[in-house]
Amino acid sequence: MGESCGWPGSEQIYIDYHDSEWGMAEYDSRALWEKLILDGFQAGLSWITILKKRDNFRQAFEGFDPYVIATWGEPEIERLVQDKGIIRHRGKIQATIGNAKAWQVIEAREGFDNFLWKYLDGKPLVNHWTSMDQIPAETDLSKQVSKDLKKEGFKFCGPTIVYAFMQATGMINDHLVGCPSRDACLAVTPSGAGQS
Repeated sequence: MGESCGWPGSEQIYIDYHDSEWGMAEYDSRALWEKLILDGFQAGLSWITILKKRDNFRQAFEGFDPYVIATWGEPEIERLVQDKGIIRHRGKIQATIGNAKAWQVIEAREGFDNFLWKYLDGKPLVNHWTSMDQIPAETDLSKQVSKDLKKEGFKFCGPTIVYAFMQATGMINDHLVGCPSRDACLAVTPSGAGQS
């Protein structure tokens, strides 16, 4: 067994997230959308803050059903701004409603999962980092995905947010070489996955 990536620290919720979720390839359209929204709420905060509130977010946003959220207006925004269980940022809440509408358009046209995974031909990009300081905050790929999402009407999806999202959903495997979770992600990666 190699060493784990250093970023989870000692909090069990963070360790569990790293060990069983971060970097696992996600192909479900709705689940991908939820993670992108949560990464948008993370902007300016640490991921563990969002992770600790994730269940509250899921309850407040009705399971992150974009079909439901796309119908929301000022009453729901006001309710969420008062909800102490989530990040009460009016702009991010409003963006979530707009992002739900944008998701619906993409989902109907080609599938949100296909829209995202087409950048990688449906297979995770596997990097070979040996230390955390080698991992970039953004890449040309995340810049392109961010730009294309914004063209579709998405907000709070800058290149850094998109890169973190791609790492979290296993579109990019950035577990360090030797991390046991890297091997777990590779074990469920489709054969012939991209290598960097």
